[in-house]
Amino acid sequence: MEGNTKREEILDVAEAMIRNAGFNAFSTRDVASAVGIKSASVHYHFPTKADIGAAVTERYTDRFLKQLGDPGRFKGDPREAVALYVNLFRETLVRDDKLCLCAVLGAEIGGLPLEVGGHTRTFFDRNLAWLKKALTASSKMSAAEANALAVHILAALEGGMILSKALDKEKIFENVATMLKRLCEAVVAPRR
Repeated sequence: MEGNTKREEILDVAEAMIRNAGFNAFSTRDVASAVGIKSASVHYHFPTKADIGAAVTERYTDRFLKQLGDPGRFKGDPREAVALYVNLFRETLVRDDKLCLCAVLGAEIGGLPLEVGGHTRTFFDRNLAWLKKALTASSKMSAAEANALAVHILAALEGGMILSKALDKEKIFENVATMLKRLCEAVVAPRR
């Protein structure tokens, strides 16, 4: 059990370091020091830094989607699905004072090891699939419309988080969230 606990502790520390400064700003030695173990102990669980990054990203993606739940449960109105999605990003930014892990990694995609880049892309692919399914289950949108709106929502939230953090203005994210709410209201409004 101790080994599994140390493994999780290593992942927690590495995730915090990546979210604060990026993948290329930490080393296994940094992680070992923060956890209070030797570098060899980190390598026991994760032979390479890329293995740490891949495991952190995979775990983050799984946890994120678990919090979202089944996208097929939204019926008749996409606003509930979008509100849930926006709130998950809001909690990350406001409560945790962090950026989305994959926003940070996405900005570094060209310099990431292949497996970390692959898991980063998987985060975005799975999120777009979740949004698309939630939007089509909850509205009369075509698959193409749902896909376009899903891309817009994800890009707006990730960009809003980055701008809010970079400019130290939480209001920027809230403006993005408000515009997404209005966009969803326009999408579900009866056509005349």
